[in-house]
Amino acid sequence: MKNKLFSLPFQPFAWALVCPALVVILFISSCNHSSTNSSQVPAKLDVYYTCSMHPQVKEEHPGKCPICQMELIAVPKTSMKSTGEIHLNEQQIRLGNIKVDTIRSGNIGDIMLLTGTLNFNEQKLSSVSTRVEGRVEKLYVNKTGDYVHKGDPLYDLYSEPLNNAKQEYATAWKEQISIGNSLINYGAIVESAKDKLALWGISQRQIEQLSQNKLPSTSTTFFSPADGYVTAVNIQEGSYVSEGAPVMQLADLSTIWAEAQVFTTQLSSLDANSQVSVQIPALGNLSINGCIDFENPEINPDTHINLVRITLRNPNNQLHPGMPVYIIAQSRQHHSITLPVDAVLTDSKGSTVWAQIKPGVYAIRMITTGITEGNTIEIKSGLQIGDIVVTSGAYLINSEYIFENGSTPMEGMNM
Repeated sequence: MKNKLFSLPFQPFAWALVCPALVVILFISSCNHSSTNSSQVPAKLDVYYTCSMHPQVKEEHPGKCPICQMELIAVPKTSMKSTGEIHLNEQQIRLGNIKVDTIRSGNIGDIMLLTGTLNFNEQKLSSVSTRVEGRVEKLYVNKTGDYVHKGDPLYDLYSEPLNNAKQEYATAWKEQISIGNSLINYGAIVESAKDKLALWGISQRQIEQLSQNKLPSTSTTFFSPADGYVTAVNIQEGSYVSEGAPVMQLADLSTIWAEAQVFTTQLSSLDANSQVSVQIPALGNLSINGCIDFENPEINPDTHINLVRITLRNPNNQLHPGMPVYIIAQSRQHHSITLPVDAVLTDSKGSTVWAQIKPGVYAIRMITTGITEGNTIEIKSGLQIGDIVVTSGAYLINSEYIFENGSTPMEGMNM
């Protein structure tokens, strides 16, 4: 048996029984060799996977681009930019015409220019509606833009309830004339029937004509209750209308509103009753002086925009709703940081600029703006003197950031 055991020199178990010291030596040697090899393998870098054609794609694991199905490539995470930061090379800066300037202190003028629009004075709008049901027999006014005077005929209506009421009045009036008030008080019946007709929109003159006609007309004419331009016609000949249905709308343009949207940062420079000048380019830059008589008490939380309004007299009806206008308001000149208007990007979340951290590296900055004068806008907060800001090409930088990251630089920022 011993001879057989020693005749198997290459069996590890047999060698372990015979020479355990040799096994220990081999194990230590193997560990040293393994340690030497592992030191030659570089440590695995912390990477993310992106697409060379779509850099906005960022994945934690290898795979294919969800957009173009190309294989993703590994990129060290140490090369990732900070949130709201972008790197541009010299060629991108040159092609994008990216220009920067150092912020300095300056004066903002005493004029605030707002763009606005002329609108109807809603306090001068008149809505004409039916007071009794019936069928429209004839329309005297059937298109918008027509001007009607108070008392002009608008439409004829055939109405069974109204015809019955007209007949009741005519009969009661005739009975009062022929019989008098012996046992039945026909005078009270006449007055009751007269009041009913008046409530249904029948004029005093029409009621008087009922007593003169032997047979009242089956159709009744209704007249305009006010002067104004027709802005809407809601009925047509032959249509059936119910009680209270809108017939048409009239607008009195003797006065008109000039309305403008104002950012909340500009409100401090405007007060109620502030004197302004309204210029109408469509009328050869006609200028009309007025004052702000309304400021919306509710500010839109999404756009941070408010509404101001100026009421203008329109004696010649030359001002029409929809005309664009410029509203020039006076404000006090003061010392402030200013930038070109093109340097500021504004959306529903607020205003931002791109600041240069170092050559080729730009970061987004949230700012608060003030009044605007021509091509200059006031910066109230977010920047300081000495900061370097992109004054040309800010929109291109913003677009490049969205392309590279798949989101706007405003996302993830504290608003």
